[in-house]
Amino acid sequence: MLAHRLSNMKSKTIVALTAFLMVVPYFSEAVYGDSPKYGGSVVVAVSSDPGGLNPAITTQGGVHLICGSIFSGLVAHDFSLNPVPDLAERWEVSPDGRTYTFHLAQAVFHDGVPVTSADIKFTFEQLLMKYHSRTRTSVGDNLDRISTPDAQTVVFEFKRPYAAFLQLVDVSNAPVMPRHIFEGTDPLTNLHNINPVGSGPLKFQEWKKGDHITLVRNERYYKKGKPYLDRVVYRVMPSGSTAAIAFEKEEVDYLLNVSPLDAARFKRMAGVVLTDKGREGYATVETLIPNLTRAPLLDLRVRRAIAHAIDKDFLVDKLQIGMGLVATGPISHRLAWAHNPNVVKYERNLALANRLLDEAGQKRDASGVRFRLKFVHAAGYSKVAEALRDQLREAGIDVKLQLLEFSAAVDAVYIKKDFDLAFASFENGPDPDVGVKRTVVSSNIGPIPFSNGAGYRNPRVDELFRLAASELDKQKRASYYFEAQEILTKDLPYFWLYEPQSVSAYRDGLKGMYEWSAKSNAYFAQDAWWAEGDRTAKAGPRSGRLLYIVLSLLTVIFLTASGVFWFRRKRIS
Repeated sequence: MLAHRLSNMKSKTIVALTAFLMVVPYFSEAVYGDSPKYGGSVVVAVSSDPGGLNPAITTQGGVHLICGSIFSGLVAHDFSLNPVPDLAERWEVSPDGRTYTFHLAQAVFHDGVPVTSADIKFTFEQLLMKYHSRTRTSVGDNLDRISTPDAQTVVFEFKRPYAAFLQLVDVSNAPVMPRHIFEGTDPLTNLHNINPVGSGPLKFQEWKKGDHITLVRNERYYKKGKPYLDRVVYRVMPSGSTAAIAFEKEEVDYLLNVSPLDAARFKRMAGVVLTDKGREGYATVETLIPNLTRAPLLDLRVRRAIAHAIDKDFLVDKLQIGMGLVATGPISHRLAWAHNPNVVKYERNLALANRLLDEAGQKRDASGVRFRLKFVHAAGYSKVAEALRDQLREAGIDVKLQLLEFSAAVDAVYIKKDFDLAFASFENGPDPDVGVKRTVVSSNIGPIPFSNGAGYRNPRVDELFRLAASELDKQKRASYYFEAQEILTKDLPYFWLYEPQSVSAYRDGLKGMYEWSAKSNAYFAQDAWWAEGDRTAKAGPRSGRLLYIVLSLLTVIFLTASGVFWFRRKRIS
């Protein structure tokens, strides 16, 4: 009888335990399902400290990567580059394309001061139009006036129609800055450039130079219920291999611009998501900049020779491991409607390169060198710089590489003009008027970062970009851009090398990533959340698995104790 009771108790206990453990995963899914959850941190690896955190005075990608979470733009863009609401809840465009009216959400800056139309007017007139190379060039002398009928309405009136304005006014190209902080100050030296106050989903907490920048949740964000994360930490990791190792160790949750070799390895790792989405709003063209104010680069024959000495296929196939396309001009193939595929192309041809250099009077000396060039670049471009140096050496061009910290390289190229060659990742933006125009029109030659650094001047190119900006018919706009590309590829003010296929990697427990934005790396923090809730890098076991283990152990203890109690009670009875 006792054996029968023990067997019966054991069977019931096992059945109950098995049933409960089968239910736990569903219980866990109910707790950690598809609904966004609050809490946790995300650690993002960045390659360098930004020069500052004022996105209205620079187009540096590292600045906008971080400031995309601190500040807001009037609109954002979906994967198809259509404008969607951000700080502006809605807007109207006049039939003639000259007047844009934006109606603002009820928002406050991180210090509690309301965001009003006066802040937007101030941002454009005193910051963007003076210091931001893309917005300054795009709006240019076409903007007639900005009016503020009331605190929640701002109106832009243009002298001529402006077709690309809704493509321009996002957080990268037109971040809304607090007038009460910058008015009456020098925006280049204002202390809030390193202690920023915006209206975005995250607030600035601290910046430890060379180590990390920490942003925390903005509880008064105007998009109700967002963000979900407690904080985002941007860790400065200049070495890509070091960042990749940190990602593998789960010390980093989110890795941008993953190298082709690391991407191939991450594909085989469980729990990792790789994506090339969310770059549609950038359309990057990796570009070699010649200083056209210096001999011998002002000679077109020399530039053509350099173009024929460069092996673009090698850059794509070997350095990018096939992750990219050879560039044929300044407008990316991603902007298909404006991209002209039928332009002059420069295949590698060393014999032709040498003949052109001979014709230009650039003879080799006893050591085989024709002339020497100083190539200024930042650490992130070292491999491509070394490859270009080796390729140009075969044509008798001695290239001396000068490695500088990113901000110092920007200063040397765009401010001091102390370079012969330089390297830039030029973003097209969602429209050629936003990202391409700034690099080629003569009105944008000056001490402005990421402007017309080559010093190129061509009145017809200036006119074509002006006509394209004012044309509302997309097909006619494209015809102007097609002609501009024909001229540019013949004049060779730049060497457009390749269009990279950028890949990002993040933990599969991060949800809300890359779901809608054409600039997802700048917008991710307002939507991202951990499937397991309050999760932090270096936290050890994932919290969802931990809960499952704890519940399972408690269940075993409970059922065992119940069985013992039941058995003893039966014995007594």
